[in-house]
Amino acid sequence: MSLMRLAYASEATFEAKPVEKGVEPHVARILMTSRKNNARGKLVGGLYYGNNRFFQYLEGDEDEVRKTYDRILQDDRHRNVVTLIEEPVADRTFSNWSMKYVPLSRDVQRFLESQGLQKFEPASFTSAQCEQMIELIRNSSHDQKLVNHDEARTVRETPQAFSPGLKAGLIVAGLCLLGALFFAGSML
Repeated sequence: MSLMRLAYASEATFEAKPVEKGVEPHVARILMTSRKNNARGKLVGGLYYGNNRFFQYLEGDEDEVRKTYDRILQDDRHRNVVTLIEEPVADRTFSNWSMKYVPLSRDVQRFLESQGLQKFEPASFTSAQCEQMIELIRNSSHDQKLVNHDEARTVRETPQAFSPGLKAGLIVAGLCLLGALFFAGSML
């Protein structure tokens, strides 16, 4: 099995709608479909959408990457698709992401400013800018939720199954149940 990586830029054909839950609705649908398809094909990578433009990075088995890219080329939500990187890769670098999404963030804004770019136009990225964008996506602290938070966040090493409020509620409910059982037992 030979691995490859591919990055492309494209323009969205849809008119952006008001953001719901942090993600433009068309992009949210693309993400959900991509995550399902990429998991099936064991592809990993990341996506950035801004200024009505996409930057996407894929890595995985060469046949799967090419099949996915062929689907993207046929997808009527994309136009002016430009291949930015297409080459073999020795190992995966996005091992845990079927499709990581980086919402508009300060990191991307800083990247654009550092490059002297007024707006996000990935089709004109140099090879070095593509590599920096891939690294930015790879290192983004945003998780896979479809949320666009721009404030600083605390990143946990392991995902938590319950929120602190839910944990407190479960503890209180457990104590009440124990109290009720104790009370009922003392009545016998």
